[in-house]
Amino acid sequence: MDSYIENNRAEVIGTVADEPRISHEIYGEKFYVFTLRIPRLSGISDNVKVMVSDRLLDDVPLNVGDAIEVEGQFRSYNDYENGENRLVLTVFAKDIRRAEGEEEKNPNSLYLNGFICKAPVYRTTPFGREITDLLLAVNRSYNKSDYIPVIAWGRNARYCKNINVGDNIKVWGRIQSRIYQKHISEEEVIEKTAYEVSVSRMEMV
Repeated sequence: MDSYIENNRAEVIGTVADEPRISHEIYGEKFYVFTLRIPRLSGISDNVKVMVSDRLLDDVPLNVGDAIEVEGQFRSYNDYENGENRLVLTVFAKDIRRAEGEEEKNPNSLYLNGFICKAPVYRTTPFGREITDLLLAVNRSYNKSDYIPVIAWGRNARYCKNINVGDNIKVWGRIQSRIYQKHISEEEVIEKTAYEVSVSRMEMV
C-alpha cells in the first residue's frame, strides 16, 4: 500500500470554483466532484477537477470561494459520453483542509513514477519551442493503473523523444488545464478542456 501511495502524489492549493456534485456511490460511500481553481505565477489559473468522499466532506464542508489544500493522487478513468469513450482526469482527495498561511508552499505539485505506454510524440511549436507528448501508466492497488498525459518541454522534450515504450520514469511537475476548440461540423465548434501534467524535472528509473 505504501509503495502505491508513493508513486503518485498530488498536493494542490486553490479556491473552490463550484459546488460539489455527486459522481458515484460505492458500498454506501458517496463521491463528489468539484473544480479547484489553482493560481499560476503568470496570473492565470488552472481549473482542476477534484474527487472527494462524503466522509471527508463531513469534516470539511466546502463552499464556493473557500481556500483549501488537497493531498491525494492524480487519477484517470474512462467515461462514456454521447457514444464516445473519453479519459477523465481528477485529483482523488486523501485529505482536505483549510488553506491558512500556505503562501510559501507550491500551490500545484505532482510526482509520478510510471511506465511509458505509448510512443513519445516530439514536435515544435510555430515559435520553435520543443514539446514531447507522453502517456504514462502509473500503477495503483487492485491491479489498476492510471493513464496520465504528460508534456515535456525544451531539453526534457529532446530527451524524451528517444525513450521507449515500457521505460520506467519519474516525473515532477504540475497539473494544468488547457482550453481547446473541437470541430463538431463545418459550422459548429465547441470549447473543451484538456488536463495534462507539465514536467519540470524527470529521471529514468
